[in-house]
Amino acid sequence: MKRSQLHGTRMLDAEAEIPFNRRTEQVEESLRNGLESAWSITDRTIPLFDRNPMLNGKYSSATTFMGVPFQEDMRALESPDVVFVGAPLDAGTTYRSGTRFGPEGIRSISSLYSGYNFELGVDLVESLEMVDAGDITVIPANIEKSFDQIDKGVAYLHEHATFPVVLGGDHAIGYPDIRGLAPYVDGNIGIIHFDRHTDMSELNIDERMHGTPFFHATNIPNAPPVNLVQIGIGGWNGSRYGVKNARERGVTSITMTDIDRYGLERVAELALEIAWKNATCVFLSFDIDSIDPAFAPGTGTPEPGGLLPREAFRMLQIITREGLCGMEVVEVSPPYDVADTTSLLAARVICDVLGTLVGEGKLGRHFDRSETQPESTPEPDRA
Repeated sequence: MKRSQLHGTRMLDAEAEIPFNRRTEQVEESLRNGLESAWSITDRTIPLFDRNPMLNGKYSSATTFMGVPFQEDMRALESPDVVFVGAPLDAGTTYRSGTRFGPEGIRSISSLYSGYNFELGVDLVESLEMVDAGDITVIPANIEKSFDQIDKGVAYLHEHATFPVVLGGDHAIGYPDIRGLAPYVDGNIGIIHFDRHTDMSELNIDERMHGTPFFHATNIPNAPPVNLVQIGIGGWNGSRYGVKNARERGVTSITMTDIDRYGLERVAELALEIAWKNATCVFLSFDIDSIDPAFAPGTGTPEPGGLLPREAFRMLQIITREGLCGMEVVEVSPPYDVADTTSLLAARVICDVLGTLVGEGKLGRHFDRSETQPESTPEPDRA
């Protein structure tokens, strides 16, 4: 037998006869619609927003958040009220990976929601112009290049004066999310951060990872640590180095003990007071592991003793009333989920925040009864 007789050899030669025409056209279209990647990306065929033509219609009304329209051509993005965007990163995970599937899991289960909430009296579909931009293209083997991509993608949304809802991804994305926002804020940024962990270490395993985002975010000049409030901190898998940094920088860390002692309302009001002091806007970072793993098992670093879902929803409504400039929901790991419970909670967090912003007149249009009901007709005189 000779090498030339091998089927593999014949197939090597056969490949040379197949043109690249359509694939090249698909890559070019992907770049046009998805925009150029960050400066640090060497392969310039990779778009900033994932428009991978090989996935044959990755995004549709069934796979966008709550079925909103998919913004295929990012060059044509105008200024919708809300843009959903995925950051499918788990390169920053130090324990259980799988958060790269978080955006997909959240989008999929969000189809359960109609956009109308009886208790809030809000219909998001009627009140907001919403689009889904798909996922930012991250580089799984390089977290710093992924940060550059996320920074540029989030910045592009702020440039278009939209409210970004970032679907994580592990919590490492908190740093580039703030980095992308900071140049568009004339003043300081407050951060309200729900989590069981401080995420204030400088490095995890010699890299900036999901236990480090707020050490680096608060190095940004207009995101000072004194405007960072962390809610739900506690348990047995936190980092002493992160706690040391939080203390030295003047971060406010609110534990579950504080919530039990002072109550949801007082803690939420304190968080608002600190985050908004001398700040122009407030960004919400919600780590799903802030909720007890009995209700949110699908996460990378579960810590028992966290918030109950209704407690989280109540605090979010109070905090959101004052307005936000963007939000992220992170650490949803579908491979560890049960019956999509964690993804469902993440989608509910997003809808509650948006519904409260609408209800309080901070985003979109809120309809009161006089706008939606016809004028009453006087009853005839029956005397």
